[in-house]
Amino acid sequence: MKDKTETMKLWGGRFESGPSEVFQRFSWSLHFDRRLFGADIRGSQAYARALARVGILQDEEARAICDALASIPEPPADAPDEDIHTYVIRLLKEKAGGLADKIHTGRSRNEQVSLDTRLWLRDEIDRTTALLRGLMSALLDFAAKHTDTVVAGYTHVRRAQPVTWGHYLLAYFEMFARDHERFQQARTRVNRMPLGSGALAGSGFPVDREGIATELGFDGVTNNSMDVTADRDWALDYLSAASVCMMHMSRLAEDWILYSSDEFGWLELGDGVTSGSSLMPQKKNPDSLELIRGKCGRVFGAYTALFTTMKGLPMTYNRDMQEDKEPLFEAVDQLTMTLEMARGVVETTSLKAGPPQAAAEEGWLVATDLAEALSRAGVPFHQAHQVVGRLVLDSVKQGKKPGEWTGEELHAFDARFTPQMAALMNPAEGMKTRIARGGTAPETVRAALAEARRRLETMS
Repeated sequence: MKDKTETMKLWGGRFESGPSEVFQRFSWSLHFDRRLFGADIRGSQAYARALARVGILQDEEARAICDALASIPEPPADAPDEDIHTYVIRLLKEKAGGLADKIHTGRSRNEQVSLDTRLWLRDEIDRTTALLRGLMSALLDFAAKHTDTVVAGYTHVRRAQPVTWGHYLLAYFEMFARDHERFQQARTRVNRMPLGSGALAGSGFPVDREGIATELGFDGVTNNSMDVTADRDWALDYLSAASVCMMHMSRLAEDWILYSSDEFGWLELGDGVTSGSSLMPQKKNPDSLELIRGKCGRVFGAYTALFTTMKGLPMTYNRDMQEDKEPLFEAVDQLTMTLEMARGVVETTSLKAGPPQAAAEEGWLVATDLAEALSRAGVPFHQAHQVVGRLVLDSVKQGKKPGEWTGEELHAFDARFTPQMAALMNPAEGMKTRIARGGTAPETVRAALAEARRRLETMS
């Protein structure tokens, strides 16, 4: 292997001596930016063809450069190069000789970094959204089994109102649908072609920027050469979307850790997503969910790291911006793994209907249904609220559950109750009134599920 002090650089004529060994170790980035290799090859091939279109390269020279680029292998772990760009240029020079010296005509490493990272991130966003749609599909499949299954809904971690399990799962579908939209919005801003911007002042050659953009699948070109060099908003947009998505998965994990506990007993997690204890034979731990919850912090940290790096930088490029890649790579890795894991959890988890239904029946989750029934009968809602509140208080003192009240007893407690209102002591009955769009009435949930499937099919 060559000593790093002897390797080719994309600069150096101004200097009498090379960088120190400490500076090289401190500043070189091939060990992490090597994952941009494929993007760097694609971008350099497109740029070679663009140079041919303006006469900097002959057509046969451009073809020779493109063929040589295509033959370059991925960098080995011990490659003696500053970054992925110098690695590619070194290998190109070995394969194409002096032609390699022309490929950088009018091109700065500043814009090349932006191009490579955008190409790479665009592909990762497409992978992320595909994984997200897989998770959303698994949630819908689970919800379809439980459009009528009654469970307790909570506010403040206190039993509040009865809902269906399908309705609960559709709430997470909506969260992830918004995440999908955020990733698509981030992709729109990522997908602008920066080549032709130079180091900061624009290219000194009339390269066809729109032609390069079309060839590489970009939606268009960037508008200002200084902005291109200074801009990492598009990476922050992705990290923001990733952070919100991880937050949603962490909330789901928190719910299911609780719901699968012995104290709740609602969910049975699959063996493939749980682990045991090295000491306690009876344990079945929700490690997959705990790791989902834990990895949330790593993605938040990546967003904070780049946000902090960018906050005080003057125009235009500063070497601080090399610190964009490791947080971005970290977030992509953690998010995609988490999405895969979350789908596996959803697909292998089953609901034990008895405990959540008992939770809905034993607590006074029907109180709102009773108050609304009184209100529909003409009692002002505030008064209805007071009446039902007294009924609950009296029941708590007696140790009496909702289902133990008869219609006659309700009427005797307060004449504004009719005997027919006793039917609402069954949580499933009161839910039927919640038919407004977005509600938990089973028929409404089934309609929402069908609509969600249609929406999912249109996402890409």
